[in-house]
Amino acid sequence: MHVALIGASGNIGTKITGELLSRGHTVTAIARNSEKIDLQEGACSVAGDMLQPDQLAESLKGHDAVISAAPFVTNESEKLFAAVRGSGVKRYLMVGGAASLFNEKGEKVWDTLQGAGIPDEVMANIGEGIRAFELLQQEDQLDWTFFSPAVMIGPGEKTGKFRLGKDNVVADDNGESKISYDDYAIAMVDELEQANSVKSRFTIGY
Repeated sequence: MHVALIGASGNIGTKITGELLSRGHTVTAIARNSEKIDLQEGACSVAGDMLQPDQLAESLKGHDAVISAAPFVTNESEKLFAAVRGSGVKRYLMVGGAASLFNEKGEKVWDTLQGAGIPDEVMANIGEGIRAFELLQQEDQLDWTFFSPAVMIGPGEKTGKFRLGKDNVVADDNGESKISYDDYAIAMVDELEQANSVKSRFTIGY
């Protein structure tokens, strides 16, 4: 498939690009500052900003699917979705957030973050992840997937061994919910190829 990847210069975007290329897909790597993209063989880079949806839509046209690995920006998700709709590409996968998941007590992860000393600006962007998911649930033009990571995602091994879930946090026997960037990327490209969670959300953890 020919895939447009928004936010390709970030930690997750870089890993998704590598996973796509390793499976024979072609990638248009998109970032606001395209010179920051670690351009891997088989990919091309394009400058694009989700805050300029008309321009971004032009960069997305002609692809088989769009993946967004861009950070959430408070109150700006509509522009990103408008760009994808405007491109005519139907298949859309989004690197989501974990805040809208539920823990083993039935509490939303978002609620457990209150009073944790997280800066207001960071909390606002985390909250935008919840809002983006809510907006997608009302979306009728895109074949979307919202992929929530584990509560903790970061550098780590590429194991290919993980568990998937839907709306509840996937945690290990110690109650920890975590995943590496590499393993998250594997599951994202699996979803692109297999389309098991179209018009729905899923999550991951060890």
